[in-house]
Amino acid sequence: MKSEIPSELKYAKSHEWVRIDGAIATVGITDHAQQELTDVVFVELPAVGRELKAGEPSAVVESVKTASDIYSPLSGVVSEINQATTNNPALLNTEPYGNGWLYKIKLSAPSEELQLLSDSQYRQQIGG
Repeated sequence: MKSEIPSELKYAKSHEWVRIDGAIATVGITDHAQQELTDVVFVELPAVGRELKAGEPSAVVESVKTASDIYSPLSGVVSEINQATTNNPALLNTEPYGNGWLYKIKLSAPSEELQLLSDSQYRQQIGG
């Protein structure tokens, strides 16, 4: 199945997406990642106030077949978490770019955005 890859987002090689709005970045997993995971049954989010460095594990997503670390695509401090995903982990499967977002961070190094992939670069990476 072909993955949805919205053009307005940025992507990490580790299959997270980022929507940057000023100094705040919203993070989630890509459609491709949720297809690979299959049915998501559990989500563990970082604590609000936690400082994250780009590339470090920030959350855990468990599916019926595996548990996967989610890596922070950018450095910053967690400003908000999406409690809806812990209450209803299936949102990651049904709405990975909508209500299935994971957390928001206040960016500490906005220039890191330049290391993220565009939609076309991410599409090439996953062979789409």
